[in-house]
Amino acid sequence: MGVTFDEWQHGIGKIALGKTADGKYAATVGGVQLSIPRQVGKTFLVGMIIIALCILNKNLTVLWTAHRTKTATKTFQTMQGMVKKKKIRGHLAAGRNDGIRTANGEQEIRFRNGSVIMFGAREGGFGRGFDEVDIEVFDEAQILTEKALEDMVAATNQSRQPSGALLFFMGTPPRATDPGEEWLERRNDALEIKPMDQVVGLSDDTVYVEFSADKDADPDDMDQLAKANPSFPHRTPLESVLRMRKNLKNEDSFKREAMGIYDALDSGQVIDDNSWSKVCDPASMPLERLTLAIDVAPDRSMASVSLAGRRADGLWSVELDEQKRSVEWVSAWVKSRAEKNRLHAVVVDEMTGLVEERKGRNYLVGTDVVVTLAAAEGRDMAIACGQFFDGVMEPVPKLRHTDQPQLNVALSVARKRPLAGAWAWNRKDADSDITPIVSATLALWGAQKDDVERPTRRRTNERTALVF
Repeated sequence: MGVTFDEWQHGIGKIALGKTADGKYAATVGGVQLSIPRQVGKTFLVGMIIIALCILNKNLTVLWTAHRTKTATKTFQTMQGMVKKKKIRGHLAAGRNDGIRTANGEQEIRFRNGSVIMFGAREGGFGRGFDEVDIEVFDEAQILTEKALEDMVAATNQSRQPSGALLFFMGTPPRATDPGEEWLERRNDALEIKPMDQVVGLSDDTVYVEFSADKDADPDDMDQLAKANPSFPHRTPLESVLRMRKNLKNEDSFKREAMGIYDALDSGQVIDDNSWSKVCDPASMPLERLTLAIDVAPDRSMASVSLAGRRADGLWSVELDEQKRSVEWVSAWVKSRAEKNRLHAVVVDEMTGLVEERKGRNYLVGTDVVVTLAAAEGRDMAIACGQFFDGVMEPVPKLRHTDQPQLNVALSVARKRPLAGAWAWNRKDADSDITPIVSATLALWGAQKDDVERPTRRRTNERTALVF
């Protein structure tokens, strides 16, 4: 086809298209994940691989998706130029526009042998309803959601190609605000980071390739840039790099986009240790809007009660009040707190089974304590998680915690899951207990919420700090 690849592209092509003894793609199950910085040449590499496969195989169906319409259209325009090369265009379908259809929503490249590459944006629902798809390319895969995967991956189950279906995931390290859970989970499945930076692969059915500079790299170190970008400077000129450096004002953004460096999210952690330590205050004490919140593990083996409120300086404070096995102790514990203190609210996730309704109001089972519900699978939980994250990660953090080991550990094993267009806490694995961080998140949400059901108080003396 008159195409020349660089050495690194040959290497990726060889392992991405490698086959097992039975003729199936070795990565037909787990797919090919490419974590490669911008301006390296991954679109050219994968694009030419796809074009070659379409020419070599009859009736190959390929879906090329990006998160945004703008990106999908740009890739389509790039690949139009690729297939118009002298030695390739003769393979395009005959007829008007030589097999290239440019109508919005129907952008595609067709070949004489019946193969086709279709382009579309996931944000517009592209990919749903297809069947007998042989190859799927997920561009901008660092913001690929679980829902988009559910819509699209099933279409490859009916692939008719002897080598099996193949999935390509292309992207860069996600930002903290990106829905990058799927990307990071795939990365973590492929890698196990050991002490001394030793990397051990865990998956035998996935190809994972990552180009990146050292974590502590100086963004102006050209040697580090060359380490992350094998096309620099012979294909990616210095001025292109300098342009990115000039326009990406945030240094972390440049490190992610141009140098492929993962920040704290490389472990899937939602809030990194450094940011969490910056809002640590062992002496933090809430005085106003005192709120308790309860969370229970899915198997009811563990429960946590957390406290949140506003401090004298106007900042918000969260801490774990108690954590014990089972759930039998929770009602009595919260009842004793409500009797001794003027609580703003008691928050209970309605999925815990600790709530009963009497006369149109919600109470904690076995008590006269009125509770404010937070829907586990709804907007409340998504808002609560967003507020907690912002309280730690915004430029001037408004949240403080008391550096409790249980809360720290829960945060370290907490991950994201998509919810209501945003996200909610999820466990790293089945053995992880995240009830302390979930209850702390709900406590903060309740403390900041005005329309709450007030807890019943039996004592008349008012207190402004929690009595233990």
